Amino acid sequence: MNFFRGVMGGQAAGPQPSGAETIQKLCDRVASSTLLEDRRDAVRALKSLSKKYRMEVGTQAMEHLINILQTDRSDSEILGYALDTLYNLICNDEEEEQDESEDAVTSIPASGKHKNVSMPDEAMQKQSDDLGAQFTEQFIQDPEHITLILSLLEEFDFHVRWPGVKLLTALLKNQGVQVQGIILVSPMGVSRLMDLLADSREVIRNDGLLLLQQLTKSNAAIQKIVAFESAFERLLDIITEEGSSDGGIVVEDCLLLLLNLLKNNSSNQNFFKEGSYIQRMKPWFEVGDDNSGWSAQKVTNLHLMLQLVRVMVSPVNSPGASASCQKSMYQCGLLQQLCTILMATGVPADILTETINTVSEVIRGSQVNQDYFASVNAPSNPPRPAIVVLLMSMVNERQPFVLRCAVLYCFQCFLYKNQKGQGEIVATLLPSTIDANSISAGQLLCGGLFSADSLSNWCASVALAHALQDNLTQKEQLLRVQLATSLGKPPVSLLQQCTNILSQGDKIARRGSKVQTRVGLLMLLCTWINNCPIAVTHFLHNQENVPFLTAQISENLGEDERLVQGLCALLLGICIFYNDNSLENYTKEKLKQLIEKRIGKENFVEKLGFITKHELYSRAAQKPQPVFPSPEQMLFDHEFTKLVKELEGVITKAVHKSSEDEKKEEEVKKTLEQHDNIVTQYKELIREQDAQIQELKEQVATMTAQSEQMQTTVTQQLSQIQQHKDQYNILKLKLGKDNQSNSQADSQVNGLQTEELTQLREEVEELRQQHTLLQTQLGDKDALINTLQSETAEGSAAASDNTELLKELEALRSQVQSQSVEIDQMKTERQELLRKAEAVSSEAVSSSDGSLDAAKMAEVESRLAAQTSETERLKEESKSLLESRAELEQQLATATSTVAILQTEKAKLQTEVQESKKEQDDLLMLLADQDQKISGLKQRLKALGETVDDEDDLDTRDQTDEDEEDEDEDED
Repeated sequence: MNFFRGVMGGQAAGPQPSGAETIQKLCDRVASSTLLEDRRDAVRALKSLSKKYRMEVGTQAMEHLINILQTDRSDSEILGYALDTLYNLICNDEEEEQDESEDAVTSIPASGKHKNVSMPDEAMQKQSDDLGAQFTEQFIQDPEHITLILSLLEEFDFHVRWPGVKLLTALLKNQGVQVQGIILVSPMGVSRLMDLLADSREVIRNDGLLLLQQLTKSNAAIQKIVAFESAFERLLDIITEEGSSDGGIVVEDCLLLLLNLLKNNSSNQNFFKEGSYIQRMKPWFEVGDDNSGWSAQKVTNLHLMLQLVRVMVSPVNSPGASASCQKSMYQCGLLQQLCTILMATGVPADILTETINTVSEVIRGSQVNQDYFASVNAPSNPPRPAIVVLLMSMVNERQPFVLRCAVLYCFQCFLYKNQKGQGEIVATLLPSTIDANSISAGQLLCGGLFSADSLSNWCASVALAHALQDNLTQKEQLLRVQLATSLGKPPVSLLQQCTNILSQGDKIARRGSKVQTRVGLLMLLCTWINNCPIAVTHFLHNQENVPFLTAQISENLGEDERLVQGLCALLLGICIFYNDNSLENYTKEKLKQLIEKRIGKENFVEKLGFITKHELYSRAAQKPQPVFPSPEQMLFDHEFTKLVKELEGVITKAVHKSSEDEKKEEEVKKTLEQHDNIVTQYKELIREQDAQIQELKEQVATMTAQSEQMQTTVTQQLSQIQQHKDQYNILKLKLGKDNQSNSQADSQVNGLQTEELTQLREEVEELRQQHTLLQTQLGDKDALINTLQSETAEGSAAASDNTELLKELEALRSQVQSQSVEIDQMKTERQELLRKAEAVSSEAVSSSDGSLDAAKMAEVESRLAAQTSETERLKEESKSLLESRAELEQQLATATSTVAILQTEKAKLQTEVQESKKEQDDLLMLLADQDQKISGLKQRLKALGETVDDEDDLDTRDQTDEDEEDEDEDED
């Protein structure tokens, strides 16, 4: 132990060993000691020497330390010493040496943020960085070492978990891509790291945030895994717990991690939106009335929060995703909260600038958000629109440059795909809408356009160009704007005033002598007359414009003037391409001849190419936001770069094109126009046919509904008939029992049964007539089907068939109604019969004072049985006729469907007709069966002594019955 005392601070007698020798002895002790305490002391000694002798400890002790991590998992203290030693070897940050005592845990700062301390000697710092990278490379040669560190993070002991987090963070800083790949393929690797955010010890949680920041840098796969491990929920909870924008550096770490997860990751952005996390961002931007004295940390936090909002609606995202986020931000009130900050007082300048940029991208391309922004007013007296207040800052040369750029970007985003907003801005310049008592956006733009400040000239020119972007109506409306230049002189148009600044040599022209001013005005003129022949005519109508452009293009000027020459060439090329030849002196052909004589076609094309070759052109073409290091480099607008890219090739072809080629093109255009007209006519014809088809479909649907209604009615009637049949059977049984028990009422029963028989015979005759009528109608339907068959064979139209079938449908409907009336009459007659039977039964009971002889009773019973059977037969016949009617209804439905088939598929009509014939045959067979049944019933009646063939037989039978009754009375 004396050896360790010498190392740890005590002075031993004799010569002192060198640092390398001491480290060698300690490594041997770690490798060979069997006692855990000896190994622990040796590792602790290596930790104390790892900063002073970093090279020696790293080269000699690395393997021994890794072996300790693998073998001594049961002792947390030695694991902590080993992890701290490895961290000291790998980390390049200079830190104060941590206290090794047990009380060190209580002195650990709550924040996991470590600040870099710059070394005085750059060579030593570079050497330190090289050592860190070298040891990191050595450590990660075996991927199992990273897996080992991940497994140690599962230990809850503070002395193990915290050094493990710091070590893994240092490894990611030095070799991020390699370590990310190892963690990505490690089972549950990312999940173990996410558990650090749930640790109750703030120092581990905060350092876990730093670890996840390094882990998620530029790795979309890990970003997705972390997001789906509930990272958004946990981070937003931490931000809320720490006080949101008023929180400390932990909030900053959370926001940086959120930016890593969301930036350029469409999957995570969609997950963030679908999880309703945008709504949880609104409370971050709630500011009070007193905004003075913001801390530096609050400014940093709010700046990151605004960047987080911009990530969700960035123009580089897909249009659909950005539009969805913009809609959510408006619905949850986030946009309203940002506008409140925009109009608040006392907000720091950098926060105000970033807020303007954020509002710009939230409203860009969203009509609803743009309309809301147009309605926002500044809290002034009198209230002014927010757009006017912002434009006042843009044209004010005393405002910071970045703020003026932000306002310009906001104005551009407000007008992006917003024709309504463009019209409102241009309307403020028209004579009929100018209000002398208030400042409008148009007045501010004109003031900036002709200001002495070149930056105001450029910003106003670009802003006005965006009010005309892709809007032909507003380009024509702007031609009406008149400006009063000075007292006593007539007003001039805005277009002429812009060209005067470029071409004239007076005081106004000298104001435009700066390149920035002339570039802005040329961009405005190019955007204005592009795709607007009327504006081109107005521009060429000024006799000084074309000579000025040709003179500018043909001169050999310096580097600074090359861009102006290119823009002049672009403006002249637009005048050629969109020229409608309404001015004889400046037709397309004459302008091209002028270029060939004064400039030369090749020289013209070369000057036109100066625009895209400019070094600032590619920078402006990258993104819509105008970001420039200095005001002097503010030359190109993003939308204008797209216009140049679109027109450069077209203008080059137009200049080189001959008159014959133009004539051919005109002919081709005319042919295409004719073709388009033909296509338009066919489209109209198709629309009409679609309307007719839709109308026919509605008719078919109506007929189908009517057919279904009739089917329902028939079903209800059949159900009622079945109920009446059941009631009739019950009453018949009851009547039979009463007649058997009261057989003495012979005379009354005989008279009543005779009357009933007469009524039933009349009903049978009526049913026969109905049967004959139905057979006649069936024959008519056969004729109609044959007619349809013949008309189909001849190729006739289906419209007449449809009319006939509709008439047939109406006839069958009336027939169904008449049969319903007959059924009601039969119900009434049955009720009267039942009432009479009950009366007879009651009279028979009251008059039973004697008994008849057996022969007379047998005769009465037989006659009653005959009457009952006759009634049953008639009921069966009525049922058969009702079934026949149902079959006819079914045939009617089949005929209705046949009409629809004739309209759509004539080829299937034959099959439908055959099916109808088959149904007809079945119906005829059913009617034949009914006739046979009727004949059988007649035979049964004849066998019982009843004649039902004709009226004579019925009269003879009645007379015979009367004679027999008289004889019976005489005998009595």
